[in-house]
Amino acid sequence: MTRPIYVTQPYLPPLEDFIPYLQQIWDRKILTNGGPFHQQLEQALCDYLGVKHLALFANGTIALVTALQALRITGEVITTPYSFVATAHSLLWNGIKPVFVDVDPDTLNLDPARIEAAITPQTTAIMPVHVYGHPCDVKAIQKIADTYNLRVIYDAAHAFGVQDKSGSVLNHGDLSVLSFHATKVFNTFEGGAIVCPDAKTKLRIDQLKNFGFVDEVTVVAPGINGKMSEINAAFGMLQLQHIDAVRNRRQEIDAAYRQQLAGVKGIRCLNDAGETVRNYSYFPVLVQPEYPLGRDALYEKLKTHGIYARRYFYPLISDFPMYRGLPSAQRSNLPVAADAADKVLCLPIFPALQPQEQQRVIDIIQGG
Repeated sequence: MTRPIYVTQPYLPPLEDFIPYLQQIWDRKILTNGGPFHQQLEQALCDYLGVKHLALFANGTIALVTALQALRITGEVITTPYSFVATAHSLLWNGIKPVFVDVDPDTLNLDPARIEAAITPQTTAIMPVHVYGHPCDVKAIQKIADTYNLRVIYDAAHAFGVQDKSGSVLNHGDLSVLSFHATKVFNTFEGGAIVCPDAKTKLRIDQLKNFGFVDEVTVVAPGINGKMSEINAAFGMLQLQHIDAVRNRRQEIDAAYRQQLAGVKGIRCLNDAGETVRNYSYFPVLVQPEYPLGRDALYEKLKTHGIYARRYFYPLISDFPMYRGLPSAQRSNLPVAADAADKVLCLPIFPALQPQEQQRVIDIIQGG
């Protein structure tokens, strides 16, 4: 009997490798509030990712909410409709109006050519997403931000370890936000982080994620409880030992898909977006009209064979009830994003995916 194949699966090191970490937590009796593993993981991630400062969080969504608070963002923020819904939810949680702009047809990232037309006197920031880990056009976005005195916060949930010609993609913008959810390339069960440009910004973020406390009796801001626990941080320390092997295995799976799907009419694989180091976080294909089946029909066909691909991102954020009333949410304003949402299908990619299992996926797609 063949096992079900899901679009992703967390990498889990041997359980016995985690036991010594748990023993240290039990011995120290420090479970949270910036304990030893929390501090070690922050530094280890800075070293691995090539960033100066990083603040750990309980999850990426709280990190997004806090990043907006840390920069005191208000009014309107220009963002993409083609992302996980947490991107826009973080804006609503802060009382900010999302303004959706269409995406680039090649990368599916926020299209810089469409940003300026969406800027109003109420615009204070841009929140792009490095979709599937492929870098945005960071130079063009920064040029617009500098011209109009706007902040830039990158939703980098998919971009762990990704580099462009200048180094880590996480160093672009005012802040970058990572997710360490179980489905990500690097995970801490649940978790996230904000990459900060300087120690002063990190200090403010650390205060905001701990209710706004400065010391035992002083609260300076209406912060939230966004701290990462010691167990999550310890798991991150263990994960970091295996991250290069995880990435290499994902690269092999990516290459096999590209090679065997290259000749399938109507299946378009997304190319890289100029990154010098990729993380192979997802493998999206766009099901074109030339393919014998529609996207949803292929999705259902795979499911009948125990293969659970994902229509990621579908629906668009702008299609959900809390957003679709916005003028910028109309599909007529977002033709490229709408087209991608109706065609995209993310195929299984994770280190434990066996070659014969991947071949099952490929054979079904080749069969049409």
